Amino acid sequence: MKFLIKKKVLKENGSHMLNYKNRIVFTGGSGRFAKAFKLKEKFTKFNFFFPKKTQLNILNVKSITKYLKKKKPQYLMHLAGLSRPMSIHDKDICQSIDKNIIGTSNITKVCSLLKIKLIYISTCYVYPGIKGNYSENSPLNPINKYAWSKLGGECAVMLYKNSLILRTSVTEKPFVHKVAFYDFKTNFIFHEDLVLSILKIINKKGIINIGGKSQSVYNFVKTYNQKIKKISAKKILGKKTALNVSMNIKKFRKLLND
Repeated sequence: MKFLIKKKVLKENGSHMLNYKNRIVFTGGSGRFAKAFKLKEKFTKFNFFFPKKTQLNILNVKSITKYLKKKKPQYLMHLAGLSRPMSIHDKDICQSIDKNIIGTSNITKVCSLLKIKLIYISTCYVYPGIKGNYSENSPLNPINKYAWSKLGGECAVMLYKNSLILRTSVTEKPFVHKVAFYDFKTNFIFHEDLVLSILKIINKKGIINIGGKSQSVYNFVKTYNQKIKKISAKKILGKKTALNVSMNIKKFRKLLND
């Protein structure tokens, strides 16, 4: 009887260790992207953890450290931050700096201390938006203050070797607006359509552009919503608006096919 109990415990411990190696903690667990990951967990080999702000506060190093020491994840997917409305980054730069730069720096420091692989979700808006087809090595010149705050986060993450920066162009499904820019080009893809691809390249390092086909926002949305109406980004946002932040995603596609 004792032998059977001991054998059962060893089996459970072995299973636990296997799952332990595939643990992913997600910051920003209540956000749109995190929700897309939640829906896909059953299709993966990973165990996901989505701490609340009261459990893991990115502005508090002790809070981050305590939670990660407890969960002991192999990976941390950093989704937390301040995004919309974009105007908030002009009106309240303190929030922008705290949540996107300082918060990311804190996460990076703790991941480095605990030797946790860090995956940081950045944005295609860090590119100049003039000619498009930007590669990972293209010069950077963020098109707005939101993008500057995300680039600030990138700077911290780049100091940590065991990290991966994903420059993305994602949107929620269904598209929330009744109009779409016909003269603004990017690589839009729905959050839920990108999740499994990200998990496939999770062990890569450096910087990778990820997203869908390079096209106007209008053309992307029209595929799913024939009633969408056209609108001009240049007319709404001004003549000096950067209109082409499309990325070259050849590296991403190659990694998916490897």
